[in-house]
Amino acid sequence: MELKQLTSPSLISVGIECRSKEEVIRALTKQLFEAGKLYSEEEFLLAVLDREKLSATGIEGGLAIPHGKSKAVKEAAFAVATLKKPLSGWKSIDPNNEVQLVFLLAIPEVEGGSTHLKLLSELSTRLMNPSYKEQLLDSRDQLELYNNLDFKEEQSAARVQTKLDKVILAVTACPAGIAHTYMAAEALTKAGEELGVNIFVEKQGANGVEDKHSTEHLKKADAVIFANDVAIKDEARFAHLPKVKTSVAAPLKNAKEIIQKAIEASEHPKGEYNPSVSDGNLTDPDSTDKKSWKTEIKDSLLTGISYMIPVIIAGGMTLAAAVFISQAFGLQELYNTEGSWLWLLRQLGGGLLGQLMVPVLAAYMAYSIADKPALGPGFEAGLAANLIGSGFLGGMLGGLLAGYFLKWLKKKVQPKGTFAGFVSFWVYPVVGTLVVGSIMLFVVGKPLAWVNTSLTTWLDSLSGTTNALILGAIIGAMVSSDLGGPINKAAYAFCIAAMANGNFIPYAAFASVKMVSAFSVTGAAMIGKQYFNKEEQEIGKQTWLLGLAGITEGAIPFAISAPLRVIPSLIVGSAITGAIVAYLGIGLNVPGAGIFSLALLEGKPLLLAGFIWLGSAILGAIISTFLLITTRKSKLKKQNKITV
Repeated sequence: MELKQLTSPSLISVGIECRSKEEVIRALTKQLFEAGKLYSEEEFLLAVLDREKLSATGIEGGLAIPHGKSKAVKEAAFAVATLKKPLSGWKSIDPNNEVQLVFLLAIPEVEGGSTHLKLLSELSTRLMNPSYKEQLLDSRDQLELYNNLDFKEEQSAARVQTKLDKVILAVTACPAGIAHTYMAAEALTKAGEELGVNIFVEKQGANGVEDKHSTEHLKKADAVIFANDVAIKDEARFAHLPKVKTSVAAPLKNAKEIIQKAIEASEHPKGEYNPSVSDGNLTDPDSTDKKSWKTEIKDSLLTGISYMIPVIIAGGMTLAAAVFISQAFGLQELYNTEGSWLWLLRQLGGGLLGQLMVPVLAAYMAYSIADKPALGPGFEAGLAANLIGSGFLGGMLGGLLAGYFLKWLKKKVQPKGTFAGFVSFWVYPVVGTLVVGSIMLFVVGKPLAWVNTSLTTWLDSLSGTTNALILGAIIGAMVSSDLGGPINKAAYAFCIAAMANGNFIPYAAFASVKMVSAFSVTGAAMIGKQYFNKEEQEIGKQTWLLGLAGITEGAIPFAISAPLRVIPSLIVGSAITGAIVAYLGIGLNVPGAGIFSLALLEGKPLLLAGFIWLGSAILGAIISTFLLITTRKSKLKKQNKITV
């Protein structure tokens, strides 16, 4: 790639004096605008400054590469500056980095995944060569620096490639498998390109495993990054590699730092890749980053919920279809006639919810802790929970029992030699099922059933009281506090448990609140568009559609850049929505999704229930929209004061 094609002597400054990062970026942005590379100087500047909030653009050795993707860019270009006095306040991968050489990249939005990454990778690769970088810094004028950009290109690239001859693998996985999984993957990929590291990311999301690591990758890899809040599928594939473990949200803030840790970990010797081993009969004693028991329990619950969600949605929508058909066409008698097609459809949906939901939860909680051998005992623990009437709580306890018992059993009885297969596929599931099943049925059965009954009674007592108001507000706040993350999933688990016990109010509040954040982002971006950049406006235009489907993750791009401002704004409106729905006793007896729940509401006449349920969501969104605009306006005023 010839760098001189994307710049010109007029875009190069040598020995300029700037007192801050913002001053450097403003100066280079002005050059780009005056050179005819930008439609709008201010719009592009805002895009660059927003990008600065996501992660460090300072690298090391006096280098910084700020960049911005925006519709304000006419064509891909970059400006370069060497600084007369190094800047020490530039956030960098190396905390001691004093910036002397700055490249500001301007990329059209439509080229964000191509030109952007290619240019970042090219610059990072070349600039890792000290002699190349010194040659640029020693340039006496604009023309000399311009000519030095492609000087001895092949030799420089070859040296850098040797220095960065590392292969890093990564796996991303979040509970819902929708937003965080893919955003974390993108962040790691971009950071890898910026650092000149060969990184390959496997996404374990709602669509299954995407970009699965090949055998060749697994053999050549030097380290692996696990960015996950749920169990990694087939984790044993990576048993031979040094590991870096973090949450799925972490790469959105510090992807470069995580990759740096992986590079450091790769200095430790790796094991021999064994393609024949399965995650059902292998532990990882050499991992230096073991989970605490609290983290393991949290991840176990999130894994169980993530696998349970498709079952709930499928069952809920199937049952909803049967209910809707019977009501819309006056087929209630057919709906109740055993053996009829509508009765069978009703039983299919009800079976998914009433019979499979808890076993799937328990099985995949166990799987998260002890891998495949725990699946059989986990399913059995869920069935036992149904038999003893302990419901959702019993399923959770059963999943933990199955997981930890199998984890213990795998340590005590390890599959070796001739009987390895027998141990893995007979001893583990059979012994696990008998032991866990006996504990569930004969030891914890009655206490769990009592707890479950007490919870049901307590929930029933909340209807129409001040306690219901508080409960609804708490559910609302939890839903929007992390937009699909663990706290959101905890609220979901509670509401599903309440529904399983016959109280339908918490889930109605939950479903209404799920629309608030998305509606708020759309409202803020459209009504107060003068306070938001083009990228945020584009996000807002489509987010309301996700809200109609009950998907909160659409608000994540808004929240990432300023979580302390955005999240509280969303929580206030969400808490008000949840409180209204719960206090007025609106119920939802089928796990629905967004606007599709309107026809299934109860607690009031259907039209009134729908008005309260949807109206509460709109009211909460209006309040959050006002707060989003107000806080953003206040922030911009403060920035202007500082700038002046």
